[in-house]
Amino acid sequence: MAYKRIKPKKIYEEVAEALLLMIKEGELQPGDKIASVEQLAENFQVGRSAVREALSALRAMDILDIRQGEGTYVKAFSPKGIAYPIQNAVLMNKTDILHLLEVRKIMEVGAAYTAAEKRTEEDLLKMRAALDEMSKYSNDIEKGEKADLRFHLIIAEATGNPLLSSLMNHVSDLMEETMKETRRICLYSEKTTVDKLNEEHEAIFQAILNQDPEQARLEMRGHLLNVEKVLSEHMLEMEKKQIELP
Repeated sequence: MAYKRIKPKKIYEEVAEALLLMIKEGELQPGDKIASVEQLAENFQVGRSAVREALSALRAMDILDIRQGEGTYVKAFSPKGIAYPIQNAVLMNKTDILHLLEVRKIMEVGAAYTAAEKRTEEDLLKMRAALDEMSKYSNDIEKGEKADLRFHLIIAEATGNPLLSSLMNHVSDLMEETMKETRRICLYSEKTTVDKLNEEHEAIFQAILNQDPEQARLEMRGHLLNVEKVLSEHMLEMEKKQIELP
């Protein structure tokens, strides 16, 4: 059995992760100016070079804006940082989420159509396993979401198009965040349920199983429109609550 070698984290990576956590938890907001290199080095008890490397890494991820002579500022989420989705996903706002769902509709509706034409028995077995996991973990947001994501990625693989599969994987971490939020909303909402999400996935699977491309396309589109509706209504409710706050 071959074991993957575990590489120790470098100091600058730990500093970058610490700053990223502060951004995720809201201690640092978009537009905030962060402390100087000297101050950060003192706070983290590390060398200035490690701090500079950490800031450079976060700037490359499009999270920080380093302005010469002015200082370093936290940036708002930018789709340009999509190459580092797992770090940026929690910084997405309403517009970014809707843009992601639009991308999903463009890619996944066509993927379902093609998968229904080209799927193999192995693809079907993988989809079935993912669906069973979704059903099994209907009340477990994290495990249910992971099975949900796996189902959608398997459909992309079933098209036999490696470029499409690669594109889906590229945005998979962003998808994961929205799927997790959708399941959380459904779990605690009176308007919709996780069971409905599972039924929609089952309908997509049945169309692919029956090699009915048009039905697969319609079922996938209907599912994504429902996800968009759930998230949009939830975000609207959150906006209303913020306005009502004294």
